Amino acid sequence: MTNEHHTPADAPSPGASEILTGLETDYYTEEVHGPVEYFSMNSFELAEGETLRECTIAYTTFGELNDAKDNAVLFPHMYSGTSKDMEMYVDEDSAIDPTEYFVIMPNQIGNGLSTSPHNTPPPYGQAEFPRVRISDDVRAQHRLVTEEFGIEELQLVLGWSMGAQQTYEWAVRYPEMVNRAAPIGGTARNPVISRLLVDALTDAIKSDPNWDDGYYTDPEAVRRGLKRHARIWAIMGASDALYREEAWRDAGFSSLNDFMHAFWDEWFLPMDPNDLLCMAWKWQNADVSRIADGDLEQALNRIEAV
Repeated sequence: MTNEHHTPADAPSPGASEILTGLETDYYTEEVHGPVEYFSMNSFELAEGETLRECTIAYTTFGELNDAKDNAVLFPHMYSGTSKDMEMYVDEDSAIDPTEYFVIMPNQIGNGLSTSPHNTPPPYGQAEFPRVRISDDVRAQHRLVTEEFGIEELQLVLGWSMGAQQTYEWAVRYPEMVNRAAPIGGTARNPVISRLLVDALTDAIKSDPNWDDGYYTDPEAVRRGLKRHARIWAIMGASDALYREEAWRDAGFSSLNDFMHAFWDEWFLPMDPNDLLCMAWKWQNADVSRIADGDLEQALNRIEAV
């Protein structure tokens, strides 16, 4: 029998993204990473062709934007990091003085605080999360800077590692906006040896028996893969001298095993594997020459920053 009060719907049944959620985690929270604000973009089309609907960039700021809007600094972060990890470099006694500059610290797409594999519902969550490029991050950051703050020039863009990759992309893609650029420990085009390193890092995560092709239901279940990932970082992320001279003791670690567990495992084990893999693919495929049909020299010649 038809319910006489039942009326035709004006839309089809809700899809997966409306009724399902991403994975829950206690790590990617403001309690851990400090307060952030959010800049939302509808239907953000990625360089690889897919679209992130309701793409959100988490960010934090220090200092005040002056009336002329000409005292802004943009400080993106490295692989596996968040905006919180850059905060230690902002201080009245440092070059990045928040009493002089308005410092914007954006979080990468895929880093866990911004739109990421773990917090995106189906059909795009977890292993289905689309490929994201460094250029996508920079285009999103450009929208944040221009639309949210009305900023037309940046006094400085800086960052190290993947932060440097983003810095190069900013200077090449938006040369008229970047007055100064300071890419530290990073490249404009990721070299072959770095690509091989990323292969090893990602394979370490995927080697975990609980990886399940990225469809795990609990990030902690991929603990063994994350530990292998951390061990590779322990080799390539520190110098031979640190181990030979046991310089880790100066940082308060009592033994090599203590350093492995209390530093490297402590850093990576709380993270979501798919989030790390999203950032790793960006790192591996970073290349500013894409804007110039593969001509790196031509791309770099676009830079106006000092």
